[in-house]
Amino acid sequence: MPSNTSSNKAVVPEAKGALDCFKYEVANELGVPLTDGYNGNLTSKQNGSVGGYMVKKMIEAQERQMSSGSQGSQQY
Repeated sequence: MPSNTSSNKAVVPEAKGALDCFKYEVANELGVPLTDGYNGNLTSKQNGSVGGYMVKKMIEAQERQMSSGSQGSQQY
């Protein structure tokens, strides 16, 4: 695969703006100097911490939503 194409496709393209905003909020919380555009000056650890914390917060939000809904009405 050519290096200038990405296989990372958004499932819900309309959410891109909200996810970008969330990413900058998380980076700010963690003290990672994330800027719009190229961020090649950041380490893998810094970038990974932003992504990892985003996932953690999304899982926590989903768990809260699931626990506050009607208990036992959904079967997985």
